[in-house]
Amino acid sequence: MASAAEVHDSICGKLGLKPINTHNVLFYYAPIQGALSYTALSINVMNPSLVLRLFPKRDITNILLINTLLGSGLFLYNRPHLKSATKQQRILYSAFGAVSFSMGSVLIWAILRSLVPQNVPLCTICGVGTGLAMIKLGCSYVDHLDSLAKP
Repeated sequence: MASAAEVHDSICGKLGLKPINTHNVLFYYAPIQGALSYTALSINVMNPSLVLRLFPKRDITNILLINTLLGSGLFLYNRPHLKSATKQQRILYSAFGAVSFSMGSVLIWAILRSLVPQNVPLCTICGVGTGLAMIKLGCSYVDHLDSLAKP
């Protein structure tokens, strides 16, 4: 009979997920959660009225931003191109990258919001579309940096 851990690992494997352990929680699941928060943040900036309808008593902007920063910072911290840096450098570089990426995105969305007609579906599509494009571009850039790193 299979142990609970083996069953759990088998289910995770079938779903394409990594097993639950500290490393994977920090450097796999937290970045995924950060990407989800980043996407929600894009909707929040591009279409604040939609988010207010979902959460009428609470502004979730800061929660989404913190989760985005945490996820993208952990994603960068664990990348091969930073392995040779000191721990302090890795923290600084990954924090700088996370803040630059997130705040730059918010600025892009704010500018885009002023250019796009105030149409709920259109603003939502523009926010999610540009957010996914920036995630893809950012990952591609970091993959390129990793390919240049010495093994």
